[in-house]
Amino acid sequence: MELLGFRAPRAQFAAGVAAVTFFAILTASAQLPGDTSNPQNSQQPNCSDPAQAATAACSSQLDRQPTTSPYSPVSPVPEVPSYYSDRESPRQSVPNLLQPKTPPEPLTEFQQFVASSTGQVLPIFGADLFRQVPSTFAPLDLTPVPSSYVVGPGDELRIRVWGQITFQANVRVDRSGEVYLPHIGPVHVSGLAFSELQGQLQRAVGAQYKNFNLTVDLGQIRAIQVYTSGQARHPGLYTISGLSSLLDALFASGGPSVRGSLRRIELRRDGKLVSVFDLYTLLTAGDRSTDVKLQSGDVIFIPAVGPQVAVTGSVRNSSIYELKPGETLKDLLSDAGGPSAVAAATRISVGRIADHKDLRTVDVAFDDAGLSTPLADGDLVHVYSIVPRFQQTVTLRGNLANPGKFSWHDGMRISDLIPDKDSLLTRSYWWKRAQLGLPAPEFEPSDNLSVLRQPTEPLTLPPPGSRRAIASNWPYGQNLPYPPGDPRNLAYQQQYQQQNPQQGYQQQDYQQSFTQQGYYPQDYDAQQQLQPGQQYPTQGGVAPYQRREMQIAQGSGLAEGSEDQDSNAQTLDGVPRRPRTEVRFLAPEIDWDYAVVERMNRDTLKTQLIPFDLGRLVLQHDDSQNLALQAGDVVTIFSEADIRLPIAQQSKLIKLEGEFAHAGSYSAQPGETLRQLVQRAGGLTDHAYLYGSEFRRESTRRLQQQRIDDYIRSLDMQMQRSSLAFAASTSQAEAAAGVSARTNQQNLISQLHQMRASGRIVLDFKPDSSGLDHIPDVALENGDTFIVPSRPVNINVIGAVYDQNSFLFNPTRNVSQYLHLAGGPSRSADAKHAFIIRANGEVVAKEATSGMWSNPFPNLLLYPGDSIVVPEKVYKPSALKGVLDWSQVFSQFALGAASLSVLH
Repeated sequence: MELLGFRAPRAQFAAGVAAVTFFAILTASAQLPGDTSNPQNSQQPNCSDPAQAATAACSSQLDRQPTTSPYSPVSPVPEVPSYYSDRESPRQSVPNLLQPKTPPEPLTEFQQFVASSTGQVLPIFGADLFRQVPSTFAPLDLTPVPSSYVVGPGDELRIRVWGQITFQANVRVDRSGEVYLPHIGPVHVSGLAFSELQGQLQRAVGAQYKNFNLTVDLGQIRAIQVYTSGQARHPGLYTISGLSSLLDALFASGGPSVRGSLRRIELRRDGKLVSVFDLYTLLTAGDRSTDVKLQSGDVIFIPAVGPQVAVTGSVRNSSIYELKPGETLKDLLSDAGGPSAVAAATRISVGRIADHKDLRTVDVAFDDAGLSTPLADGDLVHVYSIVPRFQQTVTLRGNLANPGKFSWHDGMRISDLIPDKDSLLTRSYWWKRAQLGLPAPEFEPSDNLSVLRQPTEPLTLPPPGSRRAIASNWPYGQNLPYPPGDPRNLAYQQQYQQQNPQQGYQQQDYQQSFTQQGYYPQDYDAQQQLQPGQQYPTQGGVAPYQRREMQIAQGSGLAEGSEDQDSNAQTLDGVPRRPRTEVRFLAPEIDWDYAVVERMNRDTLKTQLIPFDLGRLVLQHDDSQNLALQAGDVVTIFSEADIRLPIAQQSKLIKLEGEFAHAGSYSAQPGETLRQLVQRAGGLTDHAYLYGSEFRRESTRRLQQQRIDDYIRSLDMQMQRSSLAFAASTSQAEAAAGVSARTNQQNLISQLHQMRASGRIVLDFKPDSSGLDHIPDVALENGDTFIVPSRPVNINVIGAVYDQNSFLFNPTRNVSQYLHLAGGPSRSADAKHAFIIRANGEVVAKEATSGMWSNPFPNLLLYPGDSIVVPEKVYKPSALKGVLDWSQVFSQFALGAASLSVLH
């Protein structure tokens, strides 16, 4: 669509020009002078006849060849036929196209000097006027002919006579200044003003006939040739319309160059100075009264630029201006559009070159005397702006509905700014509250193909990089169109690989990691579409896309500032689904204990902080906290997001999920612990499995994520050092293998960046823990989540075994027996470093059970929800000289995270 949208205007334009050109040729060919089908041509002489070839009318037709110059800014236009027609000429039907933009000229020496002195590259005032101009011929042919226009050779006259004699003729003034009228003869018209032309023709016809009427107007205007010289942008000889003026010729020649004067443009005729034109009168006042009409042979001379000054600062148009003799600072500011609204009416700085040696600064008062200061060549004028200082004003900012600036008056106090407690609720709070109750995403149309397409429908692959491809994670992940394990997925993969043999499947499901981070496919910037096989870019472990607000349906989302999202709540078999409906704080709570007034000491210019108790002022109306305000004070109201309060004073929203009598979100009371909150929620159900419970904390999640990011950065630096050392001590063949290893390492780092911390805190539960008495008295924080699952019935065996699977829990089976059920360790297994991840989050490594008094690892008993992890061996190939296969490190790192998520 972008390609079509770009080409369509050009195609329409080309078609329009072709149609107009075809119409012009067709019109010209259909109405040639010799065409007897047109009755108007019956009055024209037949110039092919030798008897009439010498007549004045035929000789005037010989003069009708188009007159152009190699310097002419437009191409020759087909000549208008000599017969009269009420229709527009073909030339008038051609669109008035703009000439190509003239490229900018290099900076002048004065422009470079100003840039080095002020840091600004100032344009030359008026130079852009001639950067892009319209054609000078077609517009002037359509303008009315002024009464003062002087008729000359080459002009076409359209004459109508009716009465005692009737005829009409289009005749051209010949070189002798005459026109030939049928039945009348030659009439001299050259040198007459257009207002005198009708009277001259009436006298000529009236000498032979009476009782007639006559009208005359001008058809095609003659062309004239003028010269431009001096510091013109394009000097030379130009052929222009006879109606052109000095200004028209300047546009045709590109105007003065950056080295030419805009204020002293001279028009010379027959060696004499006719006029001096000042372009500034047109640019600043719209006055072109000194613009004169041109005659053939005129010379337009553009002298070198005169004295120049630069003006910067608070003026309407900061530029470089040319001076006339005797101009003052007031004249310069007038040319610059005058001072702006924020200009300081105190002083103006003038930088002046003294005796071509030094640059000095002169301060001029902003009054009549100062503005009458004469200017010199090379002056740098700077108009200062006012200081953004509000007088008799106080500022209210922070956690408020209407922060801003307010007028100060004597006796003003804080209560005048904060009339009631409702004024402390921010607009953001009300906007988020207004979003509650909006339709949930499951009622909105989805563009995910794996959701919309039924399994019986034919497979339609979206184009790579399209919105549908990104939304459905095709072809960048394992987000298949059928449920996991469905054999039709294999046919889908084969079909896709046949259509896109250069692309493969990434082993990481990027869309699932996307939704785990709280991002949605439609948040992906369409201007940064992925290339085939390219991974979602990350920076510092976080994908740089705009995060979708999770509060869409009924106030869904997590606590303010939370970045963790429940992957099970956000995805279903890798397909995004609606966010869960949750209760959350719509805005940070108000800090009722502390607010402050910032006041500047006028003597020392130091800032003084005067705190006050906001709660006592607003809620208890304590007059001792209602401080008197002074002009210039800044009153700041804080929230809990600005200043961390003591944990006992924080507003805490806690979520209880799973086997609780009344699971849900609760606002914790001051000093309330986890055990007390669970008791207030009705306690646990009979199916609660405390040993497999999970306690998440947002502050812990941030710390865990920071440590993961630090580890990944350290790992990346270690990989780079290893690669550099390897490259410095290997042969060319081994270096090629090292490049491949480095590519794998970069892919590993990219995948590690996508891992997100869960914020889980391991609680000290035993396998037989049950009831409220075993729940610890943990102090609560805002955003805490306590999940108590039901008692699971499985044991997980994952890693380097022949059958990664989940097996029914049997209290009599030990580690060895469960490994036997999974087929035992594979040939690539590192059985010496196997470990167990308990359901409560603890890890039991095989090395820790190898002591004399410890129970051997194979004999350990397992509990419901436990996971056995057998890692892969870490190889150290001699060809890479100690460069580790970091993908094995990642597998161990990822298996541990995967085993934790099994309990969710």
